[in-house]
Amino acid sequence: MKIEAKLMIILTVFFAAVTVSYWFVSYEHAGTTMLAFSGIFALVPGAYYWWWSRRMHPRPEDRNDATLSDGAGALGVFATDTIWPLVLAAGSTLIAVAFVFGVWLAIPGIGLCLLALVGVTAESRHRGLG
Repeated sequence: MKIEAKLMIILTVFFAAVTVSYWFVSYEHAGTTMLAFSGIFALVPGAYYWWWSRRMHPRPEDRNDATLSDGAGALGVFATDTIWPLVLAAGSTLIAVAFVFGVWLAIPGIGLCLLALVGVTAESRHRGLG
C-alpha cells in the first residue's frame, strides 16, 4: 500500500501546484475549481492508502528484500456470473437521473442500490468467494 499511497500523494502535490499556477495565469474560476477537485480526488485515496499502510504488515511489493515466491499464492476470487453489478448500475443511474427529472426517482434508485449490496454480500458468503 505504500507505493500506491506515494503515487496518490505525488498526484495531489502535482495538482495543487498546477491549480495555483493556473489561477495566477488565468484567474478563471471553473478550471481552477476542476483542478483543485482533481487534487482532492487524488488526496482521498492517497490518505486512505497511507493510513492502511501504517497499520498492516508490509506486502511483498512494499519490501525491498522480497522475492518472487513471496508474492505467490491465491489472491482471491470475484464472482463472474452475477446480476448484482447490473442492479447496482441501474440504481446508480436512477439516482443520477433524479437530479434532472425529479427527486422521486432517487427512491427506487436507493432501493436498487441497497438490494444490490445485500445481494452481492449474500451471494459471496453462500459461494465462499473472496
